[in-house]
Amino acid sequence: MKLTDFKVLTFDCYGTLIDWETGIWNALQPLLSAGRLDLGREEALARFSGYESELEDAAPSLRYPTLLAAVHARFAKDLGVDIHADLNERFGASVPDWPAFPDSAEALAYLKRHYKLVILSNVDRQSFAASNRKLGVSFDAIYTAEDVGSYKPDPRNFAHLLEHLDADLGLAAGEVLHTAQSLFHDHVPAERAGLARCWIDRRFGMAGSGATQVPANRPKVDFHFKSMAELAKAHREAVGG
Repeated sequence: MKLTDFKVLTFDCYGTLIDWETGIWNALQPLLSAGRLDLGREEALARFSGYESELEDAAPSLRYPTLLAAVHARFAKDLGVDIHADLNERFGASVPDWPAFPDSAEALAYLKRHYKLVILSNVDRQSFAASNRKLGVSFDAIYTAEDVGSYKPDPRNFAHLLEHLDADLGLAAGEVLHTAQSLFHDHVPAERAGLARCWIDRRFGMAGSGATQVPANRPKVDFHFKSMAELAKAHREAVGG
């Protein structure tokens, strides 16, 4: 299997292209300050992961800003911090402030010359539009949890992706390389959907799993890079560029 075997790269966005862990951590600071809490970044991210996963499973129709606000409310309750509801809403509206990884825009601009680029994201369209401006590329299609009515790793999200890639772009599953950081949200269901998989391992060398859950069974991947820059470099080498 070679990188040049595919016609489309389908991307998770948050954790892969957008540095959501930094965004989440920054957005939690008002809560931690209000409670005068000395909560470390990795513990905070692990708590976020558990709360988010539970709510996505329990309330799959919630728009992502509303879900994030509920996650923040759980944080406050479990940490024993009495806050005004506005602080929950501010956290829910924080996605546009989450930074892009420094290599994302340049790598996407290069890959756009060789592939169709598609987003399959666990957010809503409005939140993604703000992030897209940081990425500086026009995606060929965008499919969000808001469109599907469920959150990855629900298999409905990948069924929606494949149905619409066929109907909208005339692309079959064998032409797709799903490119993502989260083993739990993306690589497990992508493997079950029969897609080739490229792991952008943004937490390479770090302990724990950050803001994502650990899958019960670690999925196999077809390509493994530590960054988008490494993926772009590998493609250049594959085509002799």
